[in-house]
Amino acid sequence: MLAAAEARTAFIFLLPSLIGVTLFLILPIIASLVMSFTNWKLLTTPAFVGFQNYTRLFGRDPQFWTTLGNTLFFTLEYLVLNMIISVGLAVWISSLKIGQRWFRVIFFIPTFTPAIAVAVVWKLIFTPNGFLDSIFLSLGIDPPNMLNDRTLAMQAVIIVSLWAGVGYNTVLFNAALEMVPASYLEAAKIDGASAWQRFWKIRLPLISPTLFFGAVMTAISSLQIFDQIYALTRGGPGAATSTLGYAIFQQGFQNFQMGYASSIAWVMFAIILLLTALQFWLQKKWVHYDG
Repeated sequence: MLAAAEARTAFIFLLPSLIGVTLFLILPIIASLVMSFTNWKLLTTPAFVGFQNYTRLFGRDPQFWTTLGNTLFFTLEYLVLNMIISVGLAVWISSLKIGQRWFRVIFFIPTFTPAIAVAVVWKLIFTPNGFLDSIFLSLGIDPPNMLNDRTLAMQAVIIVSLWAGVGYNTVLFNAALEMVPASYLEAAKIDGASAWQRFWKIRLPLISPTLFFGAVMTAISSLQIFDQIYALTRGGPGAATSTLGYAIFQQGFQNFQMGYASSIAWVMFAIILLLTALQFWLQKKWVHYDG
């Protein structure tokens, strides 16, 4: 009886949250899946069309493959650079005798800033005759048109994303490094291990679970990139920076093809699921857990 009463009390307290999750998460997910099998154009009555949106996506829409390629390219480059830079910064911060807390705060501050606001400021920096151009001209270099060049536009998006997002992993990895037992490092130093060997053979394996968590979360968020694309390039020039997230916005809220947009969203979900599963499978080869 006591257990049943406690269960009822717990359910009452959880009910508001359960209602919110159901209304604003579970039902919209189910609705988007159902919608992906319709031709709903927002202002018309939806009609069931089966797998027509998916066949169009994979067989009759060449733009999709460009968008998918851009998304994977951004994810791969951003993930690699984010991990390298954040690990480097974390190691540097942990080596400081004073000021560690201040540098953690400094690097973490950009993660609080809305992505749209960050992108707007950087757009002013990249704009012709802007701050970046003045630096190049002062060095006697012909300034590149970052946002209007098909090759450089995606690099500009990656630079902005790194500036805004690298601080989270930096603080995360720095905290993990601080948890490495000093006795391990001291013993290795006595045995003649160099600083690089102590980092590569001891510190890096011991923080590998944290590295894995950071890599998974960074990959998931980068596959969904939208804000920076919208504010900086609107998918251009041409389709050089169009990503799956931006394609969902275009099809759903510009072309009013909600059914087709929903199919893109579910393809993106499937890609995120597959790549995350791949990361979990690969973790067996490099992630080391205590015990």
